[in-house]
Amino acid sequence: MNLTTPASGPVERRTATIVMACLGVFVAYLPVTTVAVSLPALQAALHASTAQLSWVQDAFVLPMAAFILTAGVFGDVHGRKKVFQAGLLFSAAGAVTALCAHSIGVVWAGQALAGVGAAALLPTTLALISHAVPDHRERGKFIGIWATCLMTALAVGPVIAGVVVAHFSWRWIYLPSVPVALLSVAVAARQLTDSRAPHGRRLDWPGQITATLAVTALVYGVIEGGAGSFTDVKVMVALFTAVVAAVAFVLAERRSDSPMLDLGLFRSPAFTATTLVALTSFLALIGFFFVLSLYFGMVQRLDTLQACWRLLMVTGAALVVGGPAGRLMHRLSARWMITCGLLMVAAAQFALTGLAADTSFGSAAWRLVLLGLGMGLVMTPMTATAVASVPHHLAGMAAAGNNAFRQVGGALGPAVLGALLTTRAIDALPGHLTDAGVTGAAQDRIVSVAQADGLGAVAGLDLGARTGQAMGALGDAFLDGMRLCLITAGSLTVLAAVVAAVLLRTPRQPRMLRAAGAEPTAKEKKAPVAQDA
Repeated sequence: MNLTTPASGPVERRTATIVMACLGVFVAYLPVTTVAVSLPALQAALHASTAQLSWVQDAFVLPMAAFILTAGVFGDVHGRKKVFQAGLLFSAAGAVTALCAHSIGVVWAGQALAGVGAAALLPTTLALISHAVPDHRERGKFIGIWATCLMTALAVGPVIAGVVVAHFSWRWIYLPSVPVALLSVAVAARQLTDSRAPHGRRLDWPGQITATLAVTALVYGVIEGGAGSFTDVKVMVALFTAVVAAVAFVLAERRSDSPMLDLGLFRSPAFTATTLVALTSFLALIGFFFVLSLYFGMVQRLDTLQACWRLLMVTGAALVVGGPAGRLMHRLSARWMITCGLLMVAAAQFALTGLAADTSFGSAAWRLVLLGLGMGLVMTPMTATAVASVPHHLAGMAAAGNNAFRQVGGALGPAVLGALLTTRAIDALPGHLTDAGVTGAAQDRIVSVAQADGLGAVAGLDLGARTGQAMGALGDAFLDGMRLCLITAGSLTVLAAVVAAVLLRTPRQPRMLRAAGAEPTAKEKKAPVAQDA
């Protein structure tokens, strides 16, 4: 197809739409692993604490989680093409901002802009596919392609970061997103056909405000509580605000004539299951990437390129499995694919607790590959099941809701596991220092620096002849914290597998969630409608 002239026939238009949707999700997810594998380099260059590094990840994921449902409504009301292009421009602006950063605050700003772009891209890319492919059976194949492009972004990210950081400054990891995003905007202007929701919608400001406040306050409270104390007044206020805002969100959505998330969707066991799986699995997965990248940098002292090949074992295996998983959905039950995939991920996370400072690439590789294979089995059927579990006119909202909870889990991952890592490692540090023969004033200095500025700051201390002993003790303390994180992540993944096994076995939908493809009743037409997936 010629990309310089508008597509004309139905097949050409559908092909152009699917290509643009895949490019969009690629741009949205490229920063996830690109930044994750570069965290040690960023920490060294900007002298960032562990809590500040958590905010690097969460500055991207938080806006994505907070605005993804609203972005879907904007697309319904004003046209998906416009929101898609806006998402690409926000992604490019975020990359340029981070590219020019000389402080951690500017990195946060760039990540936040990119997160807003990703929030606009995720629901609209799925909605574009749904509009172009109305048949739900055929649509599953293209959702599989969409998920493969998502996995490709996760797989390519570490390679880009490894090559860039090995030869240039860390900030150039953001450059590849800019030309891809801008080229996609130009192509979309001519090739993409616009679409809107088939039934009227309007923006739900009370829902948007309360959802944003709840997610932001929760993540802020967890990060700051982990870095300091959960009894700190500002942390307690943040967590209380999160609870109040979450309750206000539920009340606002129940009373709204046009909610951005119809709570009736949760009457579908399959939708509830996939939503809980998305939240818990991404909390464990994104938190795992955060902790593992710090392990490679702080404990094993690997450069970014060496770390990228290890993370590529995860994302590459997921990419290999992601495509076939979409085709297997016609032969195997999504319930068993998701459950088995999650159990494989959990097994890998528990196996990774055996990592030590001197663990070889080969010894770690099979555990990382196992995790990636499980992840690849989960991603496509999870998204497709969420869309297929509700009627046709609510399927887009289901996809956006599933993505929103996935990103909430992704935002909580670095926050929760980062807090566990820091708390456990600092608690264990004095004992490991004593075992290594570092006592007295030297021990007090190391522990106080770790408490004030994070574990990474200890690596920059000049301790003279005791430096080697202190670094060994720091590595041991980090491993204690990492094992706690992996056990927590594995337990959450097992919980997600149990939820999938129990709830996905119920194929029936309640009356308000009638069979997919049925026309909505007059009452249902008053209900909110997102993307016509």
